Amino acid sequence: MKETIKQKLRYIVVTTFSSFKEFPYLPRWTVLSIDICIAIFAFTVSYLLSYQLMHQVVVTGPFLAKLLVNTFVTLFFFLIFKTYAGILRYSSFMDALRILITLSCITATMFMLNFLSVIFWKYTIIRYSGFFINFLLTFSLMFIFRMLVKLVYDQIGNGELSYKKGNIPLLIFDVTPSAVAIAKMIKNDITIPYRVVGFISPNKKAIDKFILNEPVYSMDEDDVLKIKKKRVEALLVNPMELSRKEKQVIADYCLGNDIQMVSLPPVSEWDNGRPRVDKIKSIQIEELLGRIPIKISVEEIGRSLEQKCVMVTGAAGSIGSEIVRQVARFNPSLLLLCDAAESPLHQLQLEITEKYPNLNFRPVICDVRDYDRMEQIFKAYHPHHVYHAAAYKHVPLMENHPAEAIHTNVMGSKNIADLSVKYGAEVFVMISTDKAVNPTNVMGASKRIAEIYVQSLSKNLKENPTTKNKKIKIITTRFGNVLGSNGSVIPRFKSQIEQGGPVTVTHPDIIRYFMTIPEACRLVLEAGNMGKGGEIFVFDMGDPVKIVDLAEKMIRLAGLIPYKDIDIKFTGLRPGEKLYEELLADEESTKPTHNAKIMIGAAREYDLLIVQKKLDKLFSSVANNHDENVVKIMKELVPEFISANSTYEILDKEKQQEICLLLK
Repeated sequence: MKETIKQKLRYIVVTTFSSFKEFPYLPRWTVLSIDICIAIFAFTVSYLLSYQLMHQVVVTGPFLAKLLVNTFVTLFFFLIFKTYAGILRYSSFMDALRILITLSCITATMFMLNFLSVIFWKYTIIRYSGFFINFLLTFSLMFIFRMLVKLVYDQIGNGELSYKKGNIPLLIFDVTPSAVAIAKMIKNDITIPYRVVGFISPNKKAIDKFILNEPVYSMDEDDVLKIKKKRVEALLVNPMELSRKEKQVIADYCLGNDIQMVSLPPVSEWDNGRPRVDKIKSIQIEELLGRIPIKISVEEIGRSLEQKCVMVTGAAGSIGSEIVRQVARFNPSLLLLCDAAESPLHQLQLEITEKYPNLNFRPVICDVRDYDRMEQIFKAYHPHHVYHAAAYKHVPLMENHPAEAIHTNVMGSKNIADLSVKYGAEVFVMISTDKAVNPTNVMGASKRIAEIYVQSLSKNLKENPTTKNKKIKIITTRFGNVLGSNGSVIPRFKSQIEQGGPVTVTHPDIIRYFMTIPEACRLVLEAGNMGKGGEIFVFDMGDPVKIVDLAEKMIRLAGLIPYKDIDIKFTGLRPGEKLYEELLADEESTKPTHNAKIMIGAAREYDLLIVQKKLDKLFSSVANNHDENVVKIMKELVPEFISANSTYEILDKEKQQEICLLLK
């Protein structure tokens, strides 16, 4: 009953001031008029009090003249300092400081006029005690006026949200300054369907306190009932400020208490450094797997790429296109977008044209396997920096087409590396994969062979002083799965959930490392900038993720129950698929760099002449299109290549039998 009366009174107050909603802020002339009225009132009260203290009678005529002088001086300084120009609903400490300075100038001026009046005319405008009273009273009333306006607008905003359809009670995670600022913006924005009802903080000292007149809760069971009484439907987090582990804990808490987890938009969608609270959205699984953004030397990368010709192969792919987007920010003299896929390259061209209208770039249809075509491009543009992202990467497909894997992943990489050397490139960066480590499939082995070639090429350039381009830095970067890339497991799971299931997982124990595409590409640029040549840079992929856990979490985020609403089926490992991925082979170790997220893998070295002879043999076999023979030569090049769940396992058995016969 008491709650109902309170709600009715609140509704009456809101309705009474509802006309304010037609004005996003009070007009300047209104604020100035009210301020002048406050000044007149304060001067009158101060004048009367000062004379009352002296037990003297106030004469109306002289008082009106003095009031006119004070009003004129006050208006003058109000106009000078523009005290009326601020939007009162957003009044802050700076507005109070401006009023304080303005009133100090008014008081000083009136004091001087009073002093001169006494000297020349023996006439007092106002007694000195009146100056002090007038200053305090005027400041207090002007400040209270602004706070009242701010309060009324806040209440109207909250009131409208409270009685509009679709209102969602919202908790804010943490009580950091940025979290409190976001809560303020939500409270002040009447256009979004959320109402802040409290905070959740991991800081025990903040629990049971109040911020913005809203309680602070913990994630303990003691506070779960309190939160349920508030009928909380959503918890707002800022993924950019949380580690992967913290995101997982919060996600589990929300899923366990039937609370929707929502997030702010990415920084790229903010306005002038302020988050767009009107763009709050349900959190995606990618944001739970992502990590706190990695800090890179943006200035150094910018200096190395500015006014340089940059080539990106595989530019229309998920990794290549993100490298293009990031390089575009650094004002290259020319950006070459090379890809064989016409439609995706056209879409990228439209995007870059819209986002970077002043960028000098050229989309080029070409195939890295075609040496003559690629040489035409190198000869025409002489790129300074080459980022080689073009590759075949789908494990099951390459297991069935090993010759094509060699054509693109090995021959294509060799072509681009050789042309980079021939035409004087400064930096060549090849993007490899964790599947190149102790490969169990054709795709991973083909990428390892490409790594071996570019490393041996770099070694030869350093050791051979007569080589034409010995200053080029040839660098390899190696990382795991990227979230949202073409062929990634996450889009597949999303599609299966939308279709009602089942979600298919190859094995209950399979794990993978995940990294966001922008994060991976930032590290590629950083590695290209810090490398000296010949290194394999290995990225810190964080903690591994169990794929079945990922599937279950995605189902819950969709508001469904795993194995009940959506089933999960295990289909068995695919040809060449590992249960877990590695970033370094057993014989390799790492050395740290100045970036804690990038390490240098101390990989084995190879002689270029020996590698070239083996590649000639491999390419001859590819020309004959005999898959089994191709894979056999690949295993000679990469002894640690042991096939798994593949028809090529027979080759490993034959090799083992040969070794046994030799030992006998």
